[in-house]
Amino acid sequence: MNKEKQRLIPEFRFPEFENKDDWENKKLSKLGNLVNGLTYSPKDVREKGLLVLRSSNVQKGQIDLNDCVFVRPDIKGANISSPGDILICVRNGSKALIGKNALIPGDLPLSTHGAFMTVFRAAIPSFVFQLFQTETYRNQVKADLGATINSINGKNLLKYEFIVPKNPNEQLKIAEFLSCLDDVIVAETEKLDHLRDHKKGLLQKLFPTEGEIQPQYRFSEFEKDGDWEETTLDEVADYENGKAHEQEISASGKYKVVNSKFISTDGKTVKYSHSANLKANTGDILMVLSDIPNGRAIAKCFYVDKDETYTVNQRICKITPTGIDNKFLFYTQNRNAYFLAFDDGVKQTNLRKDTVLSFPFSKPKDPKEQQKIANCLSSSDTLIKAQAERVKALKKHKKGLMQKLFPAINNEAI
Repeated sequence: MNKEKQRLIPEFRFPEFENKDDWENKKLSKLGNLVNGLTYSPKDVREKGLLVLRSSNVQKGQIDLNDCVFVRPDIKGANISSPGDILICVRNGSKALIGKNALIPGDLPLSTHGAFMTVFRAAIPSFVFQLFQTETYRNQVKADLGATINSINGKNLLKYEFIVPKNPNEQLKIAEFLSCLDDVIVAETEKLDHLRDHKKGLLQKLFPTEGEIQPQYRFSEFEKDGDWEETTLDEVADYENGKAHEQEISASGKYKVVNSKFISTDGKTVKYSHSANLKANTGDILMVLSDIPNGRAIAKCFYVDKDETYTVNQRICKITPTGIDNKFLFYTQNRNAYFLAFDDGVKQTNLRKDTVLSFPFSKPKDPKEQQKIANCLSSSDTLIKAQAERVKALKKHKKGLMQKLFPAINNEAI
C-alpha cells in the first residue's frame, strides 16, 4: 500500500489558519540574509564610541550591556545593527555558547558586532528569532560544530532547514503570541532577580559589617539589647567530617548523598546510597570544604530539613549547632567572607577542621533575636523559591507550546 506524504502542519494551529495552506520546508537563506561582524584591534578600542556587540552581550535571549566594548566611530568595515536584527554567536571557546542569539531592540545605542558574531536580518525577525529557540535549530547547530574549532560557518548556517508557514500572516501571528509569552517570562524573571537582590540587601543590613558590633538594621523589640557578642564556631557547634560513599552509590538508595555537586546545584544533582556513613539530622548544616580556584562551591552550605534523608560525603563537613539558633548560624556561615579568603585563585582550596572551627563571627545575645533574623531570611528564601518555580513553569509551558507550534524537521514524511 502506498503511503501518503505527511502534511506539513503543526499539532497546534490558530483557528484562522486551520484550513489554509500547509507549511513548507525552507532553508534559512530564504528567510533573510547574514551580516558579517567587525574585525578590530586593541588600538581601535575607546572609552566611548561605536558599541561592539559580542558573545557576552547575549544573555538568556536578550541583549545585555553590562560588559561593553567601544571602538572609534569612523572605523572601517563596521556593519551598523538595525532594530530586529538577530545577533548570533558563531565562534567561541565554549561549544555550549555557539548559536546563542538575541533580538536587537529598538532602543539600543548605535552598534555593530564583533567578528565572532553574525547578524541575521529577516523580513519577519520576531518569527525567525522564535525558530532559533526550537530544538530543530539547536540540533542543526550541534551537527555543524567542528571537532577542533568551535564555530558555525556562515554558508552552513544559511543551509539550516525549518518547516514554516507559507502565509506571512501566520508567521507573524505565531511570533506575536510567543513574544507576548517571552515578555511575561522576562517580567517574572526580573521579579525573581529583585527578590534575590532584596535578600542580599537583608543579609548586608541584618548582620554587622566588618569592624562593627551592631547591624545596620535591628528589629524594634531588640534595639535596646546592646551590642552583639563575638564568638567562634567551636564555641557554639560540633564538627564532623563526611565519609566516603563512592563504593555504595545506588540509584535505588534510601539516602541522598550530600556532596559538593549536590550543594552547589541546590540539590538538583543528586546520588543515592543505601548506607548512611554519616547521617545528617534536621538542623544540621553541611558545608563544602574543597573546591577549584575561584569556585562557587567552597563554603556553600546546605540546611538539613528532614531526618532519615541525607548522608554526608567526604570533603563535606557536618556542623551541629549546640549554643545558637540553627538557621541563624546557617545564614551567618554560608559563603562567609572568612572562608572565601582562603581561596587564593591559584590552587584548589581545602578548608581544614581547625580552620572551620576557628570561624569568628558575632551573634545577638538573645536567642529570640537570632530566631527573628533567621525567620526573616527564611521567608525571603520561600518567596525566591516560589518565584523561581513560577519562572521554571513558564519556561516549561513555552517549551511545550514550541513543540506543538513547530513541526519537527525529522517528521516531514511517513
